[in-house]
Amino acid sequence: VQLQASGGGLVPPGGSLRLSCIASMDSFSAYAVAWFRQEPGKEREFVAASSRSGGLSTPYADSVKGRFTISRDNAKNTVYLQMNSLKPEDTAVYYCAAGRRVIVSSLRRENAYDYWGQGTLVTVSS
Repeated sequence: VQLQASGGGLVPPGGSLRLSCIASMDSFSAYAVAWFRQEPGKEREFVAASSRSGGLSTPYADSVKGRFTISRDNAKNTVYLQMNSLKPEDTAVYYCAAGRRVIVSSLRRENAYDYWGQGTLVTVSS
């Protein structure tokens, strides 16, 4: 199983980016998916998640709520993170993750996920 994240880059404050993560597994809809991020010198933190199947449960970190949107296209084995109104403090390496046995109450937990992408760097700066 492989996850390939892309879409990072340099964007000015207030700008937007859309990250994509393409997964190689079969039955992608059976997996919960999530985005985490890590700033230099800090621990990786939860950003957003989408529960398996229809993604009815989509929790967000308080710091991104109302600005970021996670979505998934099960036919394309892809999860997206639309990031709007970006701030300098959003600068980080963003990782996508997938897990087959992630229950709703564990969607925010890093250790609930089995597979991780390589990360894509987002830099918010003028």
